[in-house]
Amino acid sequence: MPEKKPAQTYESVMSELKARHFSPIYILMGDESFYIDRISDYIAEHVLQPEERDFNQTIVFGSDVSSVQVVDLAKGYPMMAEYRVVIVKEAQNLRGTEPLEKYFEKPVKSTILVLCHKNGSIDRRKKFLSRAEANGVVFESKKKRDYELPGFVEGYLKSKGASIDHKSAAMIADHIGADLNRLTSELDKVLVSLPDDGKRVTPEIVEKQIGISKDFNAFELRNAVINRDIYKANQIIKYFDSNPKAGSLFAFLPLLFNFFQNLMVAYYAPNRTNENSLAQFLELRSAWAAKDYITAMRNYSGVKTMQIISKMREIDAKSKGIENPNTSPGDLMKELIFFILH
Repeated sequence: MPEKKPAQTYESVMSELKARHFSPIYILMGDESFYIDRISDYIAEHVLQPEERDFNQTIVFGSDVSSVQVVDLAKGYPMMAEYRVVIVKEAQNLRGTEPLEKYFEKPVKSTILVLCHKNGSIDRRKKFLSRAEANGVVFESKKKRDYELPGFVEGYLKSKGASIDHKSAAMIADHIGADLNRLTSELDKVLVSLPDDGKRVTPEIVEKQIGISKDFNAFELRNAVINRDIYKANQIIKYFDSNPKAGSLFAFLPLLFNFFQNLMVAYYAPNRTNENSLAQFLELRSAWAAKDYITAMRNYSGVKTMQIISKMREIDAKSKGIENPNTSPGDLMKELIFFILH
């Protein structure tokens, strides 16, 4: 029985591409289009020289071709070049995969066939995928979880020669959310504004360039709740009520829900007072992130945490109009924060 290949990551795929170690098949699939586009764009721009692309690179859309036509393109040989590149965008719309499945058994080595399958992943139990994996690369692009976003922000800026503090990274991640295309677009705008001799992003720069208040934002509200700072939390809620674009119930409710859900899990950690042990138990990015949970466990009992999670579910339902004829999101926001802090 052949040894199972380790799961491909974005970094591992890009490392091989940059070293010009190409595979004849690339299946790029998943809910996060950002990485799929990055990989396919890199292949389109770097495998062939500009003068080689007219005769050796073909980009089609899955809704416009059949699998038979894709196989015919892949079986062609390069003209005056080392490789032939065939990229199928929106490959989830391809009609019938049997011809591709057969092609994957013995792909043409001089062809680089890229299938960009977005809005979901292919069932890994299908022969179509296992045969592609045997002779090529299968990469699954998953959505980033909320707690992974600040790390993504830090990593992206580092790759561009800039740095950012934890607070600023969390502010940007909380404000923009998990749309990586939008997130990187905003980060690129910030990068352009930085001086050449000081490429460090601070809360003041985030406030100026992205329009997030460094003192009144979802990240600061979360901190105030963690530390049970009633005065600061009420200040922020009042600011949100007066400036709906700065923050709202719909923006911070998922953030707080994820935190208290993790806090409930933290109570079952074997060593919940040790930052490194707790970070490992909660699968956090760093021990630094565990500090908030240790602080919160001092301020909220396990019973209170369960009550808060239940209250959040109630508020979420009310915000969607369930058993709530007329309470505004602003009033629901105040009701929730009052319940948490008292």
